[in-house]
Amino acid sequence: MPASSPLYAYIHGQFTPLDQAFLHVSDLAILRGYGVFDFFKVHAREPLFLDAYLDRFYRSAQLLELTVPLERPALAGVIEELIQRNNLPLSGIKMVLTGGYSANGYEPGKPNLLLTQQPLALPTPEQVAKGIKLIIHDFLRELPSAKTINYATGIRLLKQMKAQGADDVLYHHQGVVTEAPRANFFVVKHDNTVVTPAIDVLAGITRHNLLTLSAPPARIIEGPVTLAEVYQAKEAFLTSTTKRVLPVVQIDDVVLGSGQPGPVTLAFLQALLELEAQQQR
Repeated sequence: MPASSPLYAYIHGQFTPLDQAFLHVSDLAILRGYGVFDFFKVHAREPLFLDAYLDRFYRSAQLLELTVPLERPALAGVIEELIQRNNLPLSGIKMVLTGGYSANGYEPGKPNLLLTQQPLALPTPEQVAKGIKLIIHDFLRELPSAKTINYATGIRLLKQMKAQGADDVLYHHQGVVTEAPRANFFVVKHDNTVVTPAIDVLAGITRHNLLTLSAPPARIIEGPVTLAEVYQAKEAFLTSTTKRVLPVVQIDDVVLGSGQPGPVTLAFLQALLELEAQQQR
C-alpha cells in the first residue's frame, strides 16, 4: 500500500477515513475515562490469536456493564474488512468500547465502538540483546481483570521513568508485585522456575500463550511474587502483544542476575516466535 494511502477506521457503524473519525465531547470516555479496549497484532493481513483477544474484549465490556453493539461474528467481519481496506504488512488493531454519549456527564449512554489500525513497531534485536530497566511504583489498578482505558498512573509516571533512565514501570502493592502498565511480568528463579503474579493482574494473551505452551523451555507457573524475590531473581521479563518477551535486566538501582538477558528468557521468546509463526500458516 502506498504511504500516501489514507487509513480507515470503523466508528458509528461504518468505515471512515481515520482523520475523520471522531467522538462527541459528551462521551464518557472523554468526560470520565469510562470504557474498555483491546489490541491485537496483524501480520501479513492475519490477526494473531484473535479468538483470545475477542474473549477478553467481551469479558472486559461485561465487567464494566457495557454492551458491545456487534455480535462476535459481525465484529470479526468488521475486523477482516478493516484489515483488507488498510492492507498494512505489520500492524495493530485497537478495539475501543466507550461509555457512550451521556446526557448528564455521568450516566452511561449507548456505547460507541471504535476500531483503528496503525503500523506496528516491535522490539528491535538490539533492545532484546540489551534488555530494559524498570522502576517500581506502589499502585493497584481498579478492576485489574478488565482492560480499561484508564492509564492515568502509568502516563503520570512517564516523566519520572525517563528521568531515571528507565523504560517502564513495575507496579507492586505493599511489596507484592503485580504487573507493568501495559505488560505482564515474569521472574526466573535460580532453579530456572518461571513465575508470574497470579492475582490483581490483567490476563494477558501473551502471558496465557506462555503458560499454556505444550513444551515450555522451563517450568512456568502462576504464583505470588514479592519485590524481595524480584531483586534476587536470576532473570526477569515482560510480555505483551507489542513487547513479545522483553528481557528486564535492572529494577531501580538493582541489576538482576548477570545484568544481561538470560537463556531462559530468550528461550521463551523463541517459543513465542514459533507459536506466532504457526498462527500465520
